[in-house]
Amino acid sequence: MDVNFGVGVAAVIFVAASTMCYHMMKLIRVFILISKFQGPPALPIVGNLHKFSKDLREFFVYRQAVYEEYRARTGGIVRWWNGPKPHITIYRAKHVEAVLKCGGNMKRSFAYSFLQPWLGLGLLLSTGKKWFQRRRMLTPTFHFSILQNFMGVFNEQSNILAEKLDAFANRRDPVNIFPLATLCALDVICGTAMGKHMNAQGDTDSEFVRALKGMIAIAFMRFRSPLLWVDAFFYRTEAGERQRKYLRILHGVTQSMIQQKLLESSESPDVSTQDEGAVAEQRKQIAFLDLLIQMHREDPSFTLADVQEEVDDVMFAGHDTTAAAVSWNLYLIGLHPGIQSRLQEEISEVLGDSDRHVTTDDLAKLSYLTCVVKESLRVLPPVPGMSRTLDSDIVLDGKVVPKGTSISFAIYALHRDPEQFPDPEIFDPDRFLPENSSKRHPYAYIPFAAGPRNCIGQRYAMMETKVTLVNLLRRFSFKSTQTIDDVKPTDMIVLNPEGGEIFVEISRRK
Repeated sequence: MDVNFGVGVAAVIFVAASTMCYHMMKLIRVFILISKFQGPPALPIVGNLHKFSKDLREFFVYRQAVYEEYRARTGGIVRWWNGPKPHITIYRAKHVEAVLKCGGNMKRSFAYSFLQPWLGLGLLLSTGKKWFQRRRMLTPTFHFSILQNFMGVFNEQSNILAEKLDAFANRRDPVNIFPLATLCALDVICGTAMGKHMNAQGDTDSEFVRALKGMIAIAFMRFRSPLLWVDAFFYRTEAGERQRKYLRILHGVTQSMIQQKLLESSESPDVSTQDEGAVAEQRKQIAFLDLLIQMHREDPSFTLADVQEEVDDVMFAGHDTTAAAVSWNLYLIGLHPGIQSRLQEEISEVLGDSDRHVTTDDLAKLSYLTCVVKESLRVLPPVPGMSRTLDSDIVLDGKVVPKGTSISFAIYALHRDPEQFPDPEIFDPDRFLPENSSKRHPYAYIPFAAGPRNCIGQRYAMMETKVTLVNLLRRFSFKSTQTIDDVKPTDMIVLNPEGGEIFVEISRRK
C-alpha cells in the first residue's frame, strides 16, 4: 500500500515536472526566436508597456516614429513586448502578403476580446468553423443587388446632413464636420442594418448614441491598461459599471428591433397575393436585419442570439469607419482646392444641375471621385491597424515568428512606404489611375484589410462614402482651416481627430 502510494506520488511529480519543463521550453523558444527581431528597448516584466502613454495622440506619434526608424533598419518589422506577451508589427507589402495570404492566421488578437461583451462571437470576432460558416452565409447579404436597396437611405441621410450644413454656409466661422458626419453615418447604419429611423442627426444627445460611443471608448481604454485586462478587477471599477449600463442600452435596442421585425414579418401579407408594384416597393425597403431574420426562419440553427451578434457587429463596424472616411475625405479635399474643383466638375458632368438622388450608375461614371476616395483612405485610413494571432510558425525575412505571437499590420505606416507610394505624404488621387496603380504590389494598399478575412462590407462603405460626398460637393465647397498637426489624427480603434474636431469653412456653390 505504501509502495503504491509512493509510486503514485512520484508519477504525479513526474507529470507535473514534465508539464512545467514543456511550458518552460516553449517560453524559452519564443523568447529566443522573438529576440532575433529588432525593436524598441524593453524593460523587465513590463516590456514596452511603459510606452503606452495615457495621451493617445502622443502614443500614436511615438509608434509612427518607431515605424519610420525601423523601416530603414529592418525593412518594416518591429518587435514589441506587451509585458510577457511578444508582439510583431509589420508594414511592408511582402510581409503583409506572407501572413494574410496563407490559409491560417485567422484568429483576432486578444485586444479584440474587449469588444466581445458587446459583439459576442459574430463574424467580426469568431474563428475557425463558425467564422467560415458565418462568412459564407452573410456574403450574399452584401451583394451588389442588395446594396442597391440601400441607395435611398444613403441619399436621404446625406441630404439631411447637407441641410444641416447649409445653416453654416457662407459664414466666417468654420464648423466641426466630424460629429455631424458621425451622426449621419449612424442614421445610415440604423436605416440599412435595422430598418429603423434612429434620427441621430435630429437628436444629437440620444441615449443610444452615448452608449455606442462610450462602449468603444471603454474597449480601447482596457486594451491600453493591463490592470483592466482582468475581468474580475475591471468589473469592480467605475468603468466596469458604465460598461454594464452601456450594454443594457445597446443590447436592449437591438433585441427590441429584432422582436419588432419578427412581429412585422409574421403579420406581413403573403408575397404571392401582392401586385408587382407592392412587391418591388417592399424589396426596396429591405434591411440587413430582414435578411438575417429570413435566414433564421430558413435555418433555425442560426438563432436569434446569432442574429443579434451580426446586427451588433454591423452597427459597430459600419458607422464609425464610414464617418471617419467621409470626414477625412472632406478635410483633405478642403486642403486642395484644385482637386476639389476637378472633382466638382466631374460631378456636374454626370449629374448636371439636377438635385435628384445619386444612383449606382452615377457612381460608376465618377471615376475621379473613386481615385479621391482611395487616396484619402491611403493617407488617412479609418482603420489604421489590425492584428491577428498566429496559429502556426511563420518565416519573415528568414527569421521565425512562433505560433501564438500577436502580429499587427500597421496600415497607416504601410500606406506610407515610399517604394510603393513616392512622396507618400502628398495627397495625389492620380496615384489610383489605372496606369499608375496596375503594377503596385497588391498588399501595399489594404484600407479594408486583405486575404480571407477582409472587410465584408467594403463595397457598402465605398458606396455610402461616395454618395455622401457627391450630395455635399454638388451643393457646397469646403475649405479646411487646420493643418494635419492641428487636427492630430489619433488611433482610437478608428482613426479619429484628437478631441473629435475637424473644422472646415463652407460656401454655397453658385
